[in-house]
Amino acid sequence: MKNIKAIIFDLDNTLIDFIKMKQESVKSAIKAMIRTGLEINESEEYKNLMNLYLKLGIESENVFQEFLKSKLGRIDEKMLAAAINAYLKTKNNFLKPYPNVKSTLSKLKKTGIKLIIVSDAPKVKAYQRLLAIGIEKYFDFVIGFEDTGRKKKTELPLRMAIEKLKFNPEEIIMVGDSIKRDIIPARKLGMISVLAKYGSQEKIGKIKPHHEINDIREILKLIKP
Repeated sequence: MKNIKAIIFDLDNTLIDFIKMKQESVKSAIKAMIRTGLEINESEEYKNLMNLYLKLGIESENVFQEFLKSKLGRIDEKMLAAAINAYLKTKNNFLKPYPNVKSTLSKLKKTGIKLIIVSDAPKVKAYQRLLAIGIEKYFDFVIGFEDTGRKKKTELPLRMAIEKLKFNPEEIIMVGDSIKRDIIPARKLGMISVLAKYGSQEKIGKIKPHHEINDIREILKLIKP
């Protein structure tokens, strides 16, 4: 593929296994609340807590408070503290890049191609994850939710990236795990779209990615002239 000047990466489920991290962290939080006296069914309430994240926002910081209110009619500070501690400890243990991410980013950086993160996550949280797994240094800039106040499916964050890069859309690759949030807006804007199948949970419909990869190393083949 000739004349590629930049690659935009989604972060969660493209560079890190965010879903597994979230699932394991929530399981630990549930167990911690049970250990401190909350009388609930572990497997049933795990599902309810995950659904509460979907309702309030996957990055919400008030989920445990709202969960305890729904179970007790109030917030129990001891249970809340136990849940937060268990969640954060497990999150740090599971906050890791997918296989071959670091080596691939290093090789891409040496080519002179600009590397960008565009995420629906708040910018600080995106940087927290990038710094924690040691890959922030590879990226020229990061665009998070607050930069436009809109999510990627609206195209606005990707438009901002194009404007900052000052490249033509056809000179930019967009890599992401979501057809709706990454592939469709990238295609509409004229970018080359690449689906990270290893992190994707969506079915491919009428609008398909230009390329699919099962390992991030396959990006290196795509940029060869």
